[in-house]
Amino acid sequence: MELILKENIENLGFKGDIVNVKSGYGRNFLIPKGKAILATPSSKKILQENIKQQEFKDKKVVDEFNELAKTLKKLKIKISSKVSESNKLFGSITSNDVSVALEAKGHKVENTLITVPGKNIKRLGSYEANIRLHREVSVQIPFDIISEKKAEEKAEKKAEKKTEEKAEKK
Repeated sequence: MELILKENIENLGFKGDIVNVKSGYGRNFLIPKGKAILATPSSKKILQENIKQQEFKDKKVVDEFNELAKTLKKLKIKISSKVSESNKLFGSITSNDVSVALEAKGHKVENTLITVPGKNIKRLGSYEANIRLHREVSVQIPFDIISEKKAEEKAEKKAEKKTEEKAEKK
């Protein structure tokens, strides 16, 4: 069944995309919820006209997202988590955790736009998350998962250095 999406749907497509779905999914969920319409020849023509009009407006938006993608790629993201002795996490790291880490760095990105490898991560290490900001702009951002003990030790070392510097100034 061929449908035109009326809004962004995770793992399916963006607003205005023409997608093929199983007929049950289309008839029983997408169309009744108002998330899609049937892709008839007349609705495809209307969509093409709307896309032409929207392209000019989208150029500015795409440029903004490209700039955001460049800044996100430069970020050093470290996510701390509790770890067992075999370097296995208690719990897991998901796209929500990456979203929170990005927000802490000053960049708000919805966690629905973020995809981590395997949907969740259960071990320490370096990984890359895919962020799809726009239908034309997608970026891979690297991030590290470190144990909370190491993060606490680094924070303590920084605090010690600051106290030492203050003591030296006096």
